[in-house]
Amino acid sequence: MFENILIATDLSRASESIVNCGGAFKKLGAEKAFLCHALGLKHLDELKYQITPLVEPQLKKQKDLLEKAGLKTEIIIAPGIPSIEINRMSEEKDVSLIIIGAHGESLASHLLFKFGSVASEVLHSHKKPLLLVRTEVTEEKDREVCVKVSCSDFRRKILYATDFSDNSHRAFLYVEEIVRRGCKEITLIHVQDRARIEKHLEHKLEEFNTIDTERLEMLKKKILEKGAKNVLLKITYGNPTSEILNELKEGDYSLVVMGSQGRGFIQEIFLGSVSHNIARNASVSVLLVPALR
Repeated sequence: MFENILIATDLSRASESIVNCGGAFKKLGAEKAFLCHALGLKHLDELKYQITPLVEPQLKKQKDLLEKAGLKTEIIIAPGIPSIEINRMSEEKDVSLIIIGAHGESLASHLLFKFGSVASEVLHSHKKPLLLVRTEVTEEKDREVCVKVSCSDFRRKILYATDFSDNSHRAFLYVEEIVRRGCKEITLIHVQDRARIEKHLEHKLEEFNTIDTERLEMLKKKILEKGAKNVLLKITYGNPTSEILNELKEGDYSLVVMGSQGRGFIQEIFLGSVSHNIARNASVSVLLVPALR
């Protein structure tokens, strides 16, 4: 599931910190990496031949870092708009996973990593599973001073958020794979959406909790059989985004896994209300699995 990965790079120190996570990607099962840099040339493709020699040395340096981590690596220099090229190359190379660094909307101003730009555009349009690696960047006078990225081992402790939709079940397959790769500690969380329940269905909340607890128990059994050791189940009542973010703050997780389209929502609404908000605001890295198209 994670054998062939595409890592987007803008050649900043932040992107180099993502490349330095090669060992963590290897632990997930990655074998080959496509290191993709988009030049951002809209209608000036002929400039590609002038600019490419300028970026090749840094790309080769990043390639060396990935290969030292045990990943066979191929450099891709694409002429067009980053978000379009990332999605195009992920399809062309049939990768298992797209990897992009994300600082969050209030931090750093790099074109590739700032939300509202490339990371956000890929989030809204990706057809392949997307891993947003959370980084923290300290800046001084528009210059990167320090980059902190938590990727020593994405398998350390996972939060899996589900609404029991078909796409959430697809995301669960990735949880099972990460467990098979060595993850031992997992929390399975389902949030009863207060906005959808309290007006007309609050009298059925206990019934919903019973049904959904049984569903979580079935998932727990599956990952225990795959090798997990410590599996917690949580059902909360409230706003799904807030409840998931609160759990992430309190639980010292290394990764949150969820589908990027949910039960009863068209894609745009769900991205705006849950998946997108988690991706923008989570304190840890986020793995989003899109619906099949």
